[in-house]
Amino acid sequence: MVGTGLVLVPKEEGFVEVLIVINGSAYGLDSTYNAVRLAAATAKREGVETTVFLMGDGVTAALAGQKSPDGYYKLDRMLGSVTRRGGSVLCCGTCMDARGIREDMLMDGARRSTMEELTDHTLAADKVLVF
Repeated sequence: MVGTGLVLVPKEEGFVEVLIVINGSAYGLDSTYNAVRLAAATAKREGVETTVFLMGDGVTAALAGQKSPDGYYKLDRMLGSVTRRGGSVLCCGTCMDARGIREDMLMDGARRSTMEELTDHTLAADKVLVF
């Protein structure tokens, strides 16, 4: 298989892999906010492995140290709940480059990724949700 070499192995009974792809900008879109809320909720579930792949303007959701007005959500903190529960937050490297975002600018637990890795996760996932 081409790509990162992800080996597709049978899953444990009742185990579910969820891939959530987010394309929208960090702020100004309800769809991005709700996608991150869903990612956090799935990551809390027993037997669910959650992967978030940020593409396009979505990569801005993983920028560390976001400063938003009091009472306004902070997506980097919300995404942190995914990684703290064993999930993954992956950022499209080409999309990062186009926006001048370096990997050291990302929140803890998020990392640069590739289209090949997205392909591997798409093929391995039981559920793929695109926002």
